Amino acid sequence: MSLIGKEINEFHVQAYQKGEFRTVTKDDVLGKWAVFFFYPADFTFVCPTELEDLSEKYGELQKMECEVYSVSCDTHFVHKAWHDASERIQKIQYPMLADPTGCLARDFGVMIESDGVAERGTFIVNPQGKIVGYEVNDGNVGRNADELYRKIRAFQFVAEHGDEVCPAKWKPGQETLKPSLDLIGLLYDEDYLWNIQNAMIR
Repeated sequence: MSLIGKEINEFHVQAYQKGEFRTVTKDDVLGKWAVFFFYPADFTFVCPTELEDLSEKYGELQKMECEVYSVSCDTHFVHKAWHDASERIQKIQYPMLADPTGCLARDFGVMIESDGVAERGTFIVNPQGKIVGYEVNDGNVGRNADELYRKIRAFQFVAEHGDEVCPAKWKPGQETLKPSLDLIGLLYDEDYLWNIQNAMIR
């Protein structure tokens, strides 16, 4: 079942950020764009390369009023220990959420119950707390922060311009599309055309 349009549940977790522990709740997420970046575990192999890659985009995402939350099923104490031990993780400025009970991983549908860890999942959440985009990768394939950044820019654009949509590989400054009958390549029959026209009217 798709998670698009799902509102995230209430939550209350501990986080490690900039040398301090703090509490993060759903209220902290609402009102701005957010990325929930799930990964299997601290002190692993692919995960630090992804988190470092994401940290290099963090400043630009902050300028876009978008917060980043990395999430694993480790405790906040383990996050601190990893931060202290790894040069890559020391670069991270965004909150590292601790999800030892798996409440967040289950809410986002990425909990691997048999292993007690999260899948490698990325979720874009709008200011209303609803999921508008996500991807889940197998654990042995890392993600690309540049593509995530592009997607967030596109989601923000269509949120501000409700009558326009972004084509493949769209970037700010490029042309967008305004859905219309002129864009439809093939109309198979009169019933199909009638359905399209009524859908556009709604």
